[in-house]
Amino acid sequence: MFILYAVLVHVAFLLLLPLLLLHPKLREGVFFRFGFYPDNWPGARTRPVLWFHGASAGDLLALQPVILKVREFLPDAFCLVTTITNSGMSMAKSDLRGVDAFGFLPYDLPWAIHRAVKTIRPDVLILEYAEVWPALLRGVRRSGAEILLINGRFNEQALANYRWFYRFIGNPLRHLSLLCMRDQAEAEHAISIGAEPDKVKVTGNTKFDSCRQEETASSADLAQLAKSLGVNGSQQVWLAGSTHEGEEGRLIDVFSSLRENFTKLKLIIAPRYIERAERIAAMARERGLDCALRSKGAAQEPVVILDSVGELRHAYRLATIVFVGGSLIRRGGHNILEPAACGKPVLFGPWMENFKGSVRVLIGRGGIQVPDSDRLQKVVADLLSRPEEIDKLGKLAREAVTNVQGASQACAEAIVAAAKRKSPR
Repeated sequence: MFILYAVLVHVAFLLLLPLLLLHPKLREGVFFRFGFYPDNWPGARTRPVLWFHGASAGDLLALQPVILKVREFLPDAFCLVTTITNSGMSMAKSDLRGVDAFGFLPYDLPWAIHRAVKTIRPDVLILEYAEVWPALLRGVRRSGAEILLINGRFNEQALANYRWFYRFIGNPLRHLSLLCMRDQAEAEHAISIGAEPDKVKVTGNTKFDSCRQEETASSADLAQLAKSLGVNGSQQVWLAGSTHEGEEGRLIDVFSSLRENFTKLKLIIAPRYIERAERIAAMARERGLDCALRSKGAAQEPVVILDSVGELRHAYRLATIVFVGGSLIRRGGHNILEPAACGKPVLFGPWMENFKGSVRVLIGRGGIQVPDSDRLQKVVADLLSRPEEIDKLGKLAREAVTNVQGASQACAEAIVAAAKRKSPR
């Protein structure tokens, strides 16, 4: 059955090759993507070799607390981190701690995977979320390494497609040593698409633990960031994080209306894709609002676009109120617990299907879900007029996050156990 997948993936690869080589988010690291890792790869003679993989910047942040926990148990381990996107690589190199080397994940072509695995020689491969690549799993497992999935989640609406696809190509989940799922519902989803029940374990979501990373910015760094964003400490700041096309225009309209009563209010927009920064700035100017880009230096304008990688979780600490994007449109939402961990009231729209667990954690405890931008405007205005309510909701939000942390410890213990089961080559 796997041969069918190999044929199909090669056909798809040839058709998509121009896009893969030219797409601004994917065109870096071509040699890595074809499996050409350096011949003198430092991990090849280091025991144990732990290979962590997350698709993008957000996934890598969820791996950070796990990596640090593993380091406590295995300080001499060689830790490799791979990703798919250019932004993920940029963030990883600048922000991830406890990592020895970085690379891009090879294309899921058997020969590319074989070349990479032969060079890396992993003892354990740790995948985040739903990064189940059939050729990768098969190649790593055939090398004798163990494979763990952490923060496991399979889209409920796609379960039938998973079952059909896995019957067609041969179920790749059989190669996994352990599936550490976010909650019981996700564990049942994994079993329903072919995971062996005795290999499925509920450990929670390490993204809850990654929310602690907001503490890593020093006071001096935070002060510098505040200066760059034009935040002076005496004004109220509404920060909209991880926004998408179709949201920013509505948010700017809401802000424009709010400024009629809150004249010193500042809006910071952190788009999910920073290459859209200039377009968002133009939207603000079209509405008669002065706007600046964080990358251009000190920004005193009422609207600032945070067009940088890795600073959003620190910028949350400068906010009065936070809105998390991907939720006013059908994108499934983004991480709402990160700003909550900073002690901020967190608002989000109706489309949060990718973060249902996080919504359950925050609703009624510092998180407010709004159906549309009209309601968003009313809620933000109400909160801005009641600073004591903002403080109350912020404390509730921080407590809610603290109460659900601890998944990283369980995942780290599973990784260490897998590493210790490996016999020396």
